[in-house]
Amino acid sequence: MIRTVQLTSAVALAFAISTPAVAEEAEVQSQASSPLLSAPPIEYTMWTLDNGLRVIAVPDDTTSTVTTSLWYEIGSKHDPDGRSGFSHLFEHISSRKTENMPYNLIYSLTADIGGTRNASNWVDRTNYFEQVPAAYLETMLWTHRERMANLVVDQEVFESERGVVKEELRQRVLAPPYGRLQRFVLPENAYDVLPHRRAGIGSIEDLDASSFEDALAFYEAYYGPDTATLIVAGNFQTGDLRGLVDIYFADIPRRKNPIATTIAEYEPELAAPRIVEATGPNVPLPVIGGVWKAQPITHEDAPAIRVLATIISGGENNRLADALIRTGLAVQASGSAPMFREAGHINIYALARPDQLVAAGEALDAELARLATEPVTESELTEAKNEIVAASLRRRETARGRAFELGEALMASGDPDFADTGLAQITKVTAEDVRKVAARYLDPARRVTIRYRNGPEDASSYANPVPLPDFGTLDPATSPVRSVRPEAERELPPGPLESPTVAAPKLVETTLSNGIPVVAAQTGAVPLVTVSMVMPGGSKTDPEGHEGIAELAASLAASGFHENDAQRIAARFENLGATFEGNADSDGTTFSLTAPSTSLAAAGALAAQIIKGALYPDEEFLRERDRRIETLRVTMTDPSSVSRRAARTALYGDAPYGNLPDGTPESLANINRSDLLYHRQRFFHPDRMQIVISGGMATDKAIAVAEAMFGDWTTPSSVGRIVEEAAGEALSPRTIVVHMPGAGQASVFAALRAPARGSSDFDALQLANSVLGGGSSGRLFEEIRTKRSLSYGAYSRIQGRKDGSVLTASAQTRNENAAEVARIMLGEIAKLNEEELREDLLARRRMFLDGSYGRVLERSTGFNAIVSGLLLHELPATDAGRMSERLAGIDVSAANAAARSVIDPELVTLVVVGEADLFLDDLRKLRDDIEVISLDELDLSSPSLRKEGD
Repeated sequence: MIRTVQLTSAVALAFAISTPAVAEEAEVQSQASSPLLSAPPIEYTMWTLDNGLRVIAVPDDTTSTVTTSLWYEIGSKHDPDGRSGFSHLFEHISSRKTENMPYNLIYSLTADIGGTRNASNWVDRTNYFEQVPAAYLETMLWTHRERMANLVVDQEVFESERGVVKEELRQRVLAPPYGRLQRFVLPENAYDVLPHRRAGIGSIEDLDASSFEDALAFYEAYYGPDTATLIVAGNFQTGDLRGLVDIYFADIPRRKNPIATTIAEYEPELAAPRIVEATGPNVPLPVIGGVWKAQPITHEDAPAIRVLATIISGGENNRLADALIRTGLAVQASGSAPMFREAGHINIYALARPDQLVAAGEALDAELARLATEPVTESELTEAKNEIVAASLRRRETARGRAFELGEALMASGDPDFADTGLAQITKVTAEDVRKVAARYLDPARRVTIRYRNGPEDASSYANPVPLPDFGTLDPATSPVRSVRPEAERELPPGPLESPTVAAPKLVETTLSNGIPVVAAQTGAVPLVTVSMVMPGGSKTDPEGHEGIAELAASLAASGFHENDAQRIAARFENLGATFEGNADSDGTTFSLTAPSTSLAAAGALAAQIIKGALYPDEEFLRERDRRIETLRVTMTDPSSVSRRAARTALYGDAPYGNLPDGTPESLANINRSDLLYHRQRFFHPDRMQIVISGGMATDKAIAVAEAMFGDWTTPSSVGRIVEEAAGEALSPRTIVVHMPGAGQASVFAALRAPARGSSDFDALQLANSVLGGGSSGRLFEEIRTKRSLSYGAYSRIQGRKDGSVLTASAQTRNENAAEVARIMLGEIAKLNEEELREDLLARRRMFLDGSYGRVLERSTGFNAIVSGLLLHELPATDAGRMSERLAGIDVSAANAAARSVIDPELVTLVVVGEADLFLDDLRKLRDDIEVISLDELDLSSPSLRKEGD
């Protein structure tokens, strides 16, 4: 029987996309190249105001939201001399205050109506964007006018945001083991004379050298309608938008003293090859690789360079994987070809096994030489092109994604049509084109070889021998310093317009011929479909000492079946423009397939064969198991990863939920191929599988694909046992410090046990938690980042689980500030536990949660993730469309009761990872019963967290 219900989600689309008949098995196994994919062109209207502001309208009446984004042709390449990272710093500054908007009002103007906002900075551009219910289009346009015309740049904003950016730099660059390599070493050696050479995020030294006056000068020099493009995408009428744009932007004058944003210099050829021997702290595996100069994104060679880069490192089937990963020479390998308006570069590197560093370098050299002398195969060529097009197709699934496609194209090339014409150029690349660009741009004579090892931080070890040019300074600002007006004098933001009526997608529930339940919904018009196969079990079924079985069985399922090996399978998926992956969490395993509708049948047939018959060939299994062991060792140099994993063990001990899904190096070493086969036979089972399908395909056609995939599946195997009480008895809270010598930052992580996902008070707890740490308008963010600049971000979240959930709060900070962050975190938890929440606050938080949920539902992958989670937790799929209703049913008393029963500082397990000597004494003022464990003594598989004998 087919049951149809109406979903009341935030996003609804209703167009039917046809699909070809289901492919036969023989065709699925064929390695013949698939037809080239294409992406629907982006329809838009563009006009320019007299003051130079460009406006791009991308209407879409199938969504209930609108995205407003303002793109400035100002990026890190415009940072003044001695001020690297300044355009990024100014991106932070210009989001904070205006004459009519006090500090961070933009957060509440978006979050409190169910919207979101952010900003980003890159080499060629800076953008500011919001996605809100469509009725608030005018409100958001008003905020953009305020930030363009009435921005307040004062000492308070400057000091606060500089502190935040420094913490962001520490978190993203100094704390991760390879952050310095990616942000400092590579760009420094990829360019000689262009400003692209400097790190876009800057350096602590340059940030410290910057001043409030620099910010005023930067704003006056670069920010105005004549450097900006407004892109609006979503549910609106273009005629209405024209009128609103005229009201809010037409009277803003151009810059008074305009400075050219174009860069006249060009990057010369490399004078001679050179070798860089760089070192950095906490680098677990050595790196071998190189950088080469490339071309601007609009150069005639750029399409072939993009295809070359994809062949080298795109997807699972690529040249680096073949030469370095599958041979066991390296643990990870990466390559990319970022290209901008003036220049570009290629970087390729591998995290090598210490005893294979020389061999890995030789294998890399040989592979690059082969690319320069031998044409790639037609299959490789089609695979690379389809990967690029499919990635664009995924981005175009939402109105916001289409706005970003246009914005990025415009900023990098000067033409929004480049979003489409650039893809068209990709499809015309030939194998000979790829060989030619490989020969030219990967020439050993043009290479800067990079070697990166563990050692002291030493910028001189990777310094470019070419002197850094002088990039000039800005004239002092001449305009008066603005200030926020007194409240009685402020212009209020306009209220909402009329909300559009949008038809919700229909959710269809049925069963296949063999009884497998299916949930299907047509959620989009873009010809892209996601199929999720959901089965209960997960890491809670892993035997003691063999943690990681469920995750390995899921993630390695595509390593081989019958006569198909991992390389052949990956090549086929990527040839079809499809992605396929499996993963296991605490409660179950989910396989997810995303494919263009035209290739869904073939991709689905292949996915079904994998799930039914994964064999985990010995060679592939052993190689991947050993590689993951090394990868886990890499993660153990990251304070955030260590704190998260240690908290899980401390919270659950030896209960099944204490099992780390990805295991430990010791537990993975105990797992063999037969363990995975047994797990597959018992847990990948038709008697337990449920299927979720969504995207740009009519539900009847989607269900037909699912029927072809699994409708005839039977198995004689019995199902595996699933433990019921996976959370175990509540353990006493603990305070744990993991001493990590040389850590670039400290991670502060608080954890509390919470009710099961299906409990009656779970939704009330979600609402209360959103007050604590929900997004940038949560209290943790406000107190830790906004008021004190102690961290780049501070949040809390609830990880819903079937047998008992967990609430976590986290932040990263300077080691010296770890105790202060812990004090604030525990204090906010105590405050929420003790106070009476007000209805006006909860009303805003309901909007925040409902909007966040709705944005996830916009994408087929997000829709499937939400429904799959419900099914794993034995909740009805129809709950996916009932968020608004469920939140509306939570009153003040329920939210307060949930906060008091769960969010209690006395129940918090606190884990702090970092340089313990720098914060331990202060932390003891908060909690005196502290367990101090050195990183080399840490055992994540033991409830004590200590290795035996310690």
